[in-house]
Amino acid sequence: MSEAFLIDAVRSPVGRRRGGLAQVHPADLGAHVLQALIQRTGLPQEEIDDVIFGCVDSVGPQAGNIARTCWLAAGFHEGVPGVTIDRQCGSSQQALHFAAQGVMSGTQDLVIAGGVQNMSMVPIGSSILAAKGLGHDDPFSGSVGWIKRYGEEPVNQFYGAEMIAKRWGCTRLDMEKFSLASHEKALAAQDAGLFDAEISPLLGVEGDEGPRRGSSLERLAELDVLMPNGRLTAACASQISDGAAALMIASEAAVKRYDLKPRARIAHLSVRGADPIWMLTAPIPATLHALKKSGLKLDDIDLYEVNEAFASVPMAWQRELNADSSKLNVNGGAIALGHPLGATGARLMTSMLNELERRQGRYGLLTMCEGGGLANVTIIERL
Repeated sequence: MSEAFLIDAVRSPVGRRRGGLAQVHPADLGAHVLQALIQRTGLPQEEIDDVIFGCVDSVGPQAGNIARTCWLAAGFHEGVPGVTIDRQCGSSQQALHFAAQGVMSGTQDLVIAGGVQNMSMVPIGSSILAAKGLGHDDPFSGSVGWIKRYGEEPVNQFYGAEMIAKRWGCTRLDMEKFSLASHEKALAAQDAGLFDAEISPLLGVEGDEGPRRGSSLERLAELDVLMPNGRLTAACASQISDGAAALMIASEAAVKRYDLKPRARIAHLSVRGADPIWMLTAPIPATLHALKKSGLKLDDIDLYEVNEAFASVPMAWQRELNADSSKLNVNGGAIALGHPLGATGARLMTSMLNELERRQGRYGLLTMCEGGGLANVTIIERL
């Protein structure tokens, strides 16, 4: 099978809810990173085989195949196609997988993967609620097969995150310490300029708007919990955000043809499922599956990015796998940097690639929990 190479990656700043990117149309937000990627790589845009973008809540300005709309809004060649992927929070990571698989199959040479999400403009859950006027309260009610299998238990990320916290012994204080550390790491990375090279500024927004200064455990302790008798507060959850990211994937033939210098190769990609009611536990079995398939051990990996949908998710992953916490989300995660749903996987890969190069590491592993009880795992090898 052919190799798939990661040539370059670029992202927008991650804007906070109602922040500096809130009024940017999703097509223009995605177009911005596409233009930046083409400029950085110098590749002829008409030679791109496909543009695969992740996006959740594809309604309103995010509807109508936003990947294609972003490409056209960027002013690029009409002959280049685009397709939009929805694997919930893992959408842009899955876009990367499909791009790499197209190259590995030998049917494509240059594919752009990425994602876009404006959560200020299109609120989270919009696609779930879109059919309320047609008499459908949610995607599950009314399904005989679903009710027979899972009953009336809530299909709810907060519910899953709370169950995870209890099962893996994550106290409120534990999670608040984790969350505070996420902000501290993100702020330190910003202050050191670690994100500068990967970000293409937009509308005067130079960096991520999410990280907060001046917080403390005492202040976090004053927040209300998200669910009655729960442990999680808003401080322990990912931030509602706006952003986009794009990555160029190339075949060996394209690398030679255009004299490209790959930054990494895709060493492994897979996706696994787990209980959809627990919803957020799948990164654990998915990581074990990926390590078995790849022949790698967890200790072989130099960096882990486990998306901080809630503090309990990476904490449970770390505890269950006995992973080295010093390698986990080293520059902060979604609790501090934000989680623009359809773009986060590509954002995480962009940041992980840059940090892997700074550290001269070899392998980086990315995984994230996704609606439906799913998790993608991508392992890259720095070149």
